[in-house]
Amino acid sequence: MEKLKNADDLLKYRKSLESKHRPDMVRVFVCTTGCRALGAEEVCKAFKAEIERQSLTDRIEIVDTGCQGLCARAPVLTIEPLGVFYGRVTETDVPEIISRTILKGEIIERLCYVEAGKRIPHIRDIPFYSKQKRVVLKNCGNIDPMKINEYILRDGYAAISKVLSGMTPDHVITEMKNSGLRGRGGAGFPTGNKWEFVKKAQGEIKYLICNGDEGDPGAFMDRAVLEGDPHSVIEGMLIAAYAIGSQKGFIYVRAEYPIAVEHLKIAIEQAKALGLLGENILGSSFSFDLEIKMGAGAFVCGEETALIASIEGKRGMPRPRPPFPATSGLWGKPTNINNVETFVNVPTIILRGSEWYKAIGTENSKGTKIFALAGNVKNTGLVEVPMGTTLREIVFDIGGGIPGRKKFKAAQMGGPSGGCVPAQHLDLPIDYETVKEVGAIMGSGGLIVMDDSASMVDIARYFMEFCQDESCGKCVPCRIGTKRMLDILTRITRGDGKKEDIGLLKELAEVTKTASLCGLGQTAANPVLSTIRYYLNEYEELINKKDTQAPPQQTPAPQP
Repeated sequence: MEKLKNADDLLKYRKSLESKHRPDMVRVFVCTTGCRALGAEEVCKAFKAEIERQSLTDRIEIVDTGCQGLCARAPVLTIEPLGVFYGRVTETDVPEIISRTILKGEIIERLCYVEAGKRIPHIRDIPFYSKQKRVVLKNCGNIDPMKINEYILRDGYAAISKVLSGMTPDHVITEMKNSGLRGRGGAGFPTGNKWEFVKKAQGEIKYLICNGDEGDPGAFMDRAVLEGDPHSVIEGMLIAAYAIGSQKGFIYVRAEYPIAVEHLKIAIEQAKALGLLGENILGSSFSFDLEIKMGAGAFVCGEETALIASIEGKRGMPRPRPPFPATSGLWGKPTNINNVETFVNVPTIILRGSEWYKAIGTENSKGTKIFALAGNVKNTGLVEVPMGTTLREIVFDIGGGIPGRKKFKAAQMGGPSGGCVPAQHLDLPIDYETVKEVGAIMGSGGLIVMDDSASMVDIARYFMEFCQDESCGKCVPCRIGTKRMLDILTRITRGDGKKEDIGLLKELAEVTKTASLCGLGQTAANPVLSTIRYYLNEYEELINKKDTQAPPQQTPAPQP
């Protein structure tokens, strides 16, 4: 593979790929990442064997893709250009799909998505997809993530080419600031402002880090993007590195994501082979290299200073700030950290312009947001919607509502450090400010739906158990505060609660929130405070039942 020497080379290379594209080919896109656990690889093998047996290799192509979103129907596939979507496909379905759907255009009804008793064969008509706006996820499920050519065919690396062909670092930062893009890792800090701080920081060596340490129960947004579209992360980091003056970057991803690590390694090697990573990228004076760092799965390493300590080979524990990483981060050098979703927004903003991007979302929260929709909802999976979309639209219009005859009770937003949003706020427009007003946080995008069978006290206990277990123990408020809150919540769920426990929980929650060193402890009390705020009666009922033991209700599984 010959290296591309300049922007014209990249353009010629893409045109050569386009000339080889065959519009007459039927392409079957099969999710082989998240769907792998349910037999997707066997489905792919069956397709390839049957195509070979019937001598159809010149008419049908099988594409291994990343997550297509609708995890509840896994394994899933789409057939283009027919636009047909099939779910819960098995290898025994393959001969029929080829003979009936691909060769004759017939629909196999049992494999179709069902909504209100009606079978919907085409992906464009399925509400789960039609009501989304995919910016970050535009490539996921539509390309083979292990083939850089497929990324380039969809304008891949065109943004960094545009940047290196005529944009100064200041121009890039101005475009980011004007777009209104805020960090998608949870805090929502303006991305352009963060880049500007690092660019202006003193020091010749500056580092760039992609935070892929996604530890929230039920959350898999970053994993899906790293698995399904790794080159978009690399391109976003290239643009950020150019803007801040960095020549070295790290992608920090937990070792529990082996497919993501595998795909990242392949993507980095491919980008280097084409001259899109390394020295003098596209013939410019800009050089940048990337390295993958695998974390051991500690939730606290999602906090930026703990993550930095982990990359340095130390125990992942946060440190007081200031100094902030922008001035003194990795090995004491100015460092910029953004999460996966933030970086993937960047190339689109550069190509389509900040004005296009800022037209999406709300006044203070621009663009789209990905949510990992899980729990007691029909359509579990990955959802991307404009900021300001209501919780009702996500849960009922896209998510398909609550299974069975159950009713919506609450949604846990923002992971274990988030809060429970009750039914009275279903029409809440989801953005950074309004979510905080009701006692939750945006977080990285975890969204666990609970029906009316859930015990909210036990929900609080479940998430507090997680936070207590993941606390690094460095600061007393978090180490002791989470333990004491967990003890009280456990006692209440067992039917041994005391009347003074609610007041004590509130006091402990406030102290832990205000005195903890990092974001883990500062937000760990959110599930407690939000459930007391909206479901005080459930606490009181359990405490008042002194004569009968009240076993905890089953906590909804956060997995999709």
